[in-house]
Amino acid sequence: MDTKKLRQKILDLAIHGKLVPQDSNDEPASVLLERIRAEKERLISEGKIKRSRKTVKTSDTHHYEQDVPNGWCKTALSEIITLLSGRDLQPTQYNSFEKGIPYITGASNIDNNTIIINRWTTAPITISHKGDLLITCKGTIGKLAFNSVGDLHIARQLMSLQFIEPLVSKYLFYCLEERISAIKQMDNGLIPGIDRSIILNQIIQLPPLAEQHRIVAEIERWFTLVDTIEQGKENLETSIKQAKGKILDLAIHGKLVPQDASDEPASELLKRINPKAQITCDNEHYPSMWHIAMLGDLFTHNTGKALNSANKEGKLKDYLTTSNVYWNRFDFSVVKQMPFKENELDKCTVAKGDLLVCEGGDVGRSAIWTYDYNICIQNHIHRLRSKEGVYTPFYYYVLKSYKAHNIIGGKGIGLLGLSSKELHKILFPVPPFAEQKRIVQKIEELFPLLDCIEQTLQA
Repeated sequence: MDTKKLRQKILDLAIHGKLVPQDSNDEPASVLLERIRAEKERLISEGKIKRSRKTVKTSDTHHYEQDVPNGWCKTALSEIITLLSGRDLQPTQYNSFEKGIPYITGASNIDNNTIIINRWTTAPITISHKGDLLITCKGTIGKLAFNSVGDLHIARQLMSLQFIEPLVSKYLFYCLEERISAIKQMDNGLIPGIDRSIILNQIIQLPPLAEQHRIVAEIERWFTLVDTIEQGKENLETSIKQAKGKILDLAIHGKLVPQDASDEPASELLKRINPKAQITCDNEHYPSMWHIAMLGDLFTHNTGKALNSANKEGKLKDYLTTSNVYWNRFDFSVVKQMPFKENELDKCTVAKGDLLVCEGGDVGRSAIWTYDYNICIQNHIHRLRSKEGVYTPFYYYVLKSYKAHNIIGGKGIGLLGLSSKELHKILFPVPPFAEQKRIVQKIEELFPLLDCIEQTLQA
């Protein structure tokens, strides 16, 4: 379920009079609007507010158009608010030790419709009052938050909507939320920004005051439900991630599939690979037929060629960088070329079945090359080529588990990189060859089921 679209649909229904039923007993919005206009004229005449020079007073007829529900009317936002633009202060005019009133500079001070305070000033100029609605108008456009703090100074990245009739503020907040994407498209410069006229000239469909309150209550009821759905999605997504981690943990400790006494023990496999290898097993952590070996005993491994713009000898060939290697996949959107000499190709060429491991960047990120054509690699990628009796897909999953547990790329091995020497010495569990295959088969039965659930959540 796309909860973002669901929220947008709720707001769309709300501002078109389709979220709650109309009540013919409600005082018409036209009466409310005339009261607001009269109050605004009074405040102007008393010098308490100024008439906007960019706003033209609308006629008495355009409010009663036929495309609004009964009892509603249309009005420009300029008729029912005054708009305060912010002004930046010099560094000498603000402080971080709570002296004066809060100083709000922009989008970084608004999170989830809530104001964050980290600066203060004793020399305020453009002061927003409690109950005003703040909107970011430069840089990150369209973040909204009610001023629930009290008097605060706003910088030029903000504007403050000040309501002639405070009772309409919540409804107008949701009106702006509904059209914020459209407002963002109206920015008019290289640096994103909207000017005052864009806000003041917004045409609002205004319901009766009583209906506004019903609409706001219904929006908030629905949004609470959507919050619950989102939290459930987040919890389930976390559970899926944890389940995958648990599957891998069971897999590399011999607890995902049953052992088979008829399998050739891993000790025999290791003797064939390297008769001189040190063969050990920790029976507290692994089944009796498993053993432990260094990665270098299971794979031949090396890194590729370093790019050297001064050395142009050889034939140009495609090569992979760490930006091409992702977990279990490759990104070929940008494939670079460099010259390789004939005597470099054996060391630097990847063949089908090789396991590639990132030496830098996202240390340990790995993928198996499954393609029928060969390609070269750069020096920040390890090429692991399995020896007899080593099933590469099993060790891909071991690396993925090690990465999740910070055994590689964490505080231990490979904090800043994963050298060939460090890679060689990493200890890997070694199950019987037949069991390696059974483990991979079981992982690849379970993971697609979890992926399917995850994709359903994102639909």
